[in-house]
Amino acid sequence: MQQDDTIMTGSSTPWDEAGQLEVLTFDVGDERLAIEAVSIREILDLLPETPVPGAPPLVASVVNFRGKIIPIADLRVAFGMTRETGEEASPDNRIVVIETQIGGEPLQIGLRSDKVHEVTILNRSDSSEPPLLGMRWRREFARELVRQPGSVIVIPDLPTIFTSLAEAA
Repeated sequence: MQQDDTIMTGSSTPWDEAGQLEVLTFDVGDERLAIEAVSIREILDLLPETPVPGAPPLVASVVNFRGKIIPIADLRVAFGMTRETGEEASPDNRIVVIETQIGGEPLQIGLRSDKVHEVTILNRSDSSEPPLLGMRWRREFARELVRQPGSVIVIPDLPTIFTSLAEAA
């Protein structure tokens, strides 16, 4: 099947031959996001975070998980969302540990989520390129938007988000 260049941004979405993608869906603020299921390594309860002095706000802390130091990313920062003052962690909050490639090297990173939903199948026929206007985040940070009954799921372009962070450093 030929890839349709009109729905690609910085990184292409790895739809299978049937035009489907298995993803984990989770919430960050008011947004429902989806990450390819093959990228997911762990889903953790919140762990004590250690702030990293001088680190950019997107990845301002790390956690120690089974003797491994994992940076924690807050996608609210990338998407220009604010956390309400005094907002506390809830029992639904989780850390979704993914593995991605940054600069050609594999990197495990934890994504702070407000609620993890499910592993589901998205269909390419329901997806579209992010619009030029009407989004609160940088367009290149979203690969695709996928229509679902009653909502829209954002497939973030994590390599672009983290590469832009590395380039800014």
